Amino acid sequence: MHLLIPHAAPLSDAGRHALSQLQLPHLETLLATWAEAERDAGDETSLSPPHERVLARALGWQAADGQLADGLLPFAAREMGQPPAGEEAAGWGWVTPAHWAVGSDQVTLLPPAALSLDEAQSRAVFDAVLPLFEGDGARLLWQGPDRWAASHPSLATLPTASLDRVMNRGIDQWLPRAAGQGAARLWRRLQNEVQMLLHEHPINQAREAQGLLPVNSFWLSATGAWQPADEAAAPQVDHRLIQPALGEDWFSWVQQWHALDAGPIAQLAQQPGARLTLCGEASAISYTYRKPSLWQRLRPARRAAAPLLESL
Repeated sequence: MHLLIPHAAPLSDAGRHALSQLQLPHLETLLATWAEAERDAGDETSLSPPHERVLARALGWQAADGQLADGLLPFAAREMGQPPAGEEAAGWGWVTPAHWAVGSDQVTLLPPAALSLDEAQSRAVFDAVLPLFEGDGARLLWQGPDRWAASHPSLATLPTASLDRVMNRGIDQWLPRAAGQGAARLWRRLQNEVQMLLHEHPINQAREAQGLLPVNSFWLSATGAWQPADEAAAPQVDHRLIQPALGEDWFSWVQQWHALDAGPIAQLAQQPGARLTLCGEASAISYTYRKPSLWQRLRPARRAAAPLLESL
């Protein structure tokens, strides 16, 4: 079993303070006995966060040079399945209906949950913007209230930032970086057209009358062309820390960490052959099971978790 924990460590000062409140006895016992297996020494400016890079490596994805292609980890294509013969060149991406909050110094992408978008309203917005996507030769498929799938040849090679990178943050640094390329220009133009269409649209007027945020744009992520994946090697990803970390809800983040320690990590520590990967926003580190010695069983040791988590 391979347990992957995204957002195990925060970047913000408030999040760093929350680390001092963690009580993780099972993790600290594990760290004292297990062997370090691998490090992902990335940084917080990459389009693909560490937990996505670790998952991509486990699935066997890599570019021609043997390296991962930042922002081109095809998670959308993975779920949409192998393309029919003749359509291999098309790429997929997730389109997330979103609210871009305009501030005095930046535009911030709010989490999808902030929209409280139900199926009927999501489908109404989907139907309204569908002709714009089709007009640019893109397929758009409704997958759920807060996620649609887009297919277009440009998405096979257009790097995009993970939704985890941009939620509750200014969008400028995360917009497609290849601004001079046709693919980036196409999707930026499509975003602009969607924004103009939705501005004062009856759907949003009705939402605002109900005290709900308008759907005023979308975020494109998880782009790339389909690749075969070793699904048997995929780790078990525990998502419980993601939302509190991205929402800066450090009380909930600490509580969820304690539940992780008492549950999955305590169980994992007893499994020969198991693996644990802890991911921050910049890097990740993996540990593999190592049978404790007789002395370690008689006198269990601990290694403080906070310094390790701070390094991620």
